[in-house]
Amino acid sequence: MAIEKKYVETPLMKQYYAVKAVHPDAILLFRVGDFYETFGDDAIKASGILGITLTRRANGAATFVELAGFPYHAIDTYLPKLVRAGERVAICEQLEDPKQVKGLVKRGVIELVTPGVVLGDNILANKENTYLAAVYFGRKNTGVAFLDISTGEFYAAEGSDAYIDKLISNLAPKEIIYQRGYEDRFSDAFGSRHYTYRLDEWVFSESVNRDKLCKQFGTQSLKGFGIEQFSSGISAAGAILYYLEFTEHKNTAHISSISRIDQEDYVWVDKFTIRNLELFSSNGSREKCAFADVVDRTLTPMGGRLLKRWIALPIKEIDRINERLDVVQRFYDEPDLAESVAEQISQVGDLERIASRIAAARVTPREIVQLKNSLSAIELLKALLESTDDERLHALAEQIDLLAEVRERIAREVYPDPQNNQIQRGGIIADGVDAELDDLRRIALHGKDFLNRIQQRESEATGIPLKISYNNVFGYYIEVRNTHKDKVPESWIRKQTLANAERYITEELKEYEEKILGAEEKMLLIEQRIYAELIGFITHSLGALQRDAAVVARIDCLQSFARIARERNYVRPTLDDGTRIEIRQGRHPVIETLMPVGEEYIPNDLLLDDKEQQIVMITGPNMSGKSALLRQTALIILMAQMGSFVPAKAAHIGVVDKIFTRVGASDNISQGESTFMVEMLESASILNNVSDRSIVLLDEIGRGTSTYDGISIAWAMVEYLHNHPTARAKTLFATHYHELNEMEQMCPRVKNYHVSVKEVDKTIVFLRKLERGGTEHSFGIHVARMAGMPASVVARAEEILKNLELVYGNNEIVPSKSPRRRDRKALPGVREAAEAGDQTRGMQLSMFQLDDPVLVQIRDQIKGLDINALTPIEALNKLNEIKKITGL
Repeated sequence: MAIEKKYVETPLMKQYYAVKAVHPDAILLFRVGDFYETFGDDAIKASGILGITLTRRANGAATFVELAGFPYHAIDTYLPKLVRAGERVAICEQLEDPKQVKGLVKRGVIELVTPGVVLGDNILANKENTYLAAVYFGRKNTGVAFLDISTGEFYAAEGSDAYIDKLISNLAPKEIIYQRGYEDRFSDAFGSRHYTYRLDEWVFSESVNRDKLCKQFGTQSLKGFGIEQFSSGISAAGAILYYLEFTEHKNTAHISSISRIDQEDYVWVDKFTIRNLELFSSNGSREKCAFADVVDRTLTPMGGRLLKRWIALPIKEIDRINERLDVVQRFYDEPDLAESVAEQISQVGDLERIASRIAAARVTPREIVQLKNSLSAIELLKALLESTDDERLHALAEQIDLLAEVRERIAREVYPDPQNNQIQRGGIIADGVDAELDDLRRIALHGKDFLNRIQQRESEATGIPLKISYNNVFGYYIEVRNTHKDKVPESWIRKQTLANAERYITEELKEYEEKILGAEEKMLLIEQRIYAELIGFITHSLGALQRDAAVVARIDCLQSFARIARERNYVRPTLDDGTRIEIRQGRHPVIETLMPVGEEYIPNDLLLDDKEQQIVMITGPNMSGKSALLRQTALIILMAQMGSFVPAKAAHIGVVDKIFTRVGASDNISQGESTFMVEMLESASILNNVSDRSIVLLDEIGRGTSTYDGISIAWAMVEYLHNHPTARAKTLFATHYHELNEMEQMCPRVKNYHVSVKEVDKTIVFLRKLERGGTEHSFGIHVARMAGMPASVVARAEEILKNLELVYGNNEIVPSKSPRRRDRKALPGVREAAEAGDQTRGMQLSMFQLDDPVLVQIRDQIKGLDINALTPIEALNKLNEIKKITGL
């Protein structure tokens, strides 16, 4: 993308355009003196995002160029706004001291900040990973890699596009890079809502990237990381390292390993399920009521991020699950131990991000002090775990490296409460570390006393009431009021005349000024040198520091599980390799926390297996709790396989490998897809991927089309799941179609249930209990009344319902393959029946569909007639009455 040049540029603008040409798609923050300036289109865009003034300035022989800027010290305020708006931002700094350069100052980009490559704490969310992903479309499969540069977490995987799409949905990267030329395939596979950046094909070379990764990790091969055979994954992972260099992030010592995401290790939770279960964000208007928010009792940023990964990637290995549950059980059983552990964990800072900032040489003095305090808390945490008789806790304690030398050196060399949070300002290094620094500090510290002595001495000698001050123009000076200027000694040198006073300097003051200013400059250089040496020393311990962070995060998650289990009366689930799922008095972990004071969530029992009760068909009106029951089942299973206690009285979980949900409407109209099309796409994904250990949750399948189409599709889906030769996926199917209750008679593993309600004086009370047997009443008009529908509309609906019942009676619609009663209307085919049914309904209702009182009277006259018993005279009289009604 060429930068259009409309002007005869000044030297400054020539320099700007040269830098801008390297980063044409980024907003360039161009340092000019004490300001970051933007020009041209960047200025127009930045002013709109940041709300800063857009101006114009002369540009050589040109008329003008757009300009918008802000003070350099405000970058921490404005940079996050640009990045959160989805902009790439190139920060161009002055690389020379303007005071020591004649002419144009040399400038260069020191960092390119993108939505996926961020180190600043002012942009990063504490308990959320900021992943950069790379996707490589290989010949055999697709590779993907994820890196959070702020923590050093690095993952690689490969598989089908559908599997990669699942991982992208699970880890939610802020930015995705991929090969140029694959735009259509990318959007087809992953949609168009991601922030993306395309790179040339050569960036993804496997052989080059294999060497790049080995060099990064200091190894001869990638076997130790389990990705040696991941050719597509290696191509993607290496492209990420290239991208870091491209964005000027070259200090990456904290990226010291890469982990493999193996498809067989984790439960399949696709993007539809993530959305339908509201795992990370709520689909409603309430904030902080997503599942991840409600179950999070972690005390550290690392723990919060790990919890989200455990939610996104539940595990299937029973031993690993029980390892987590054992620790949760110990914390649950011993609240005093849990409280002591929590107290120490709460004092641990964000070690992962501190490590990354140390590697990038961007760590602040206060973060270094926080590191020292964190290591002190970790020492007590380790001792606490070792004091128990629990092998699991001992194993965790053994993984903790106390890093005593790091802690002691920080304590010795850095003030416990630094005056400034920038080493460039000094006041960081403690006394006693460097003798020269201590001497210079004494000079600076006692400088005020020295000036006071000079001031007192000269006043006494001259009889002048004077004062000594300082400014940046001519340093220290003596100010004398005009009434006393005739007393000024000849040795004083006049520097400035004011309206009412004169300002002088002396040789003694100039000597002292050089000494003081020299001391401050030397002090700053010494502090910066000692600080850099300290950071270099800590850099050698980054690996151990990251391992400590991982252990603390794990303990934090497990204590969080125990804390919430005690607060909400959760129970430890039992997991095995069987196929039975039995939940007694299960509850929805989110909804029960949102219940009004005094109300309790109604728990329910549920049993699913592959022998007797594989598919549970649930009927009941809207608002009765069908959807909540489906969601709570999925969440209880997910929590169990995260290693958490669950909201139930008891839970037995035969380990699940995939959780599929089709719950609630999810229009994608902006992409040209209707509700029904999205529903069918999600349903197709489920049917094409189910296994014997899958759990499938379907809510109101088919409601986006005509009644006959909907019933037929839902019927066929249930038959498919029931009759699948290898995959008897356990299924909960909530529906309004009472006709589906017929399936229990034809499919032995389909069982009918309903969510109970109670009708009192045309009002329904939702009991929210799951009970055996189907129901044929939908209570739709009752729900409309409860929702506040105008009374006239409700009354008219009841009238129309009576007309429908009069026309149709209680005939049921049963698919033609059903062996049941032949006297019922059989459905000849999905499309044909829908068309025929719609036409019949139109003809039969046309007479009464208008709100006409005359037609209603005629109907009432005819309705009560017994044609067989009517005499000719009576018939003529009745016809005459009808004629009078019509006024004809």
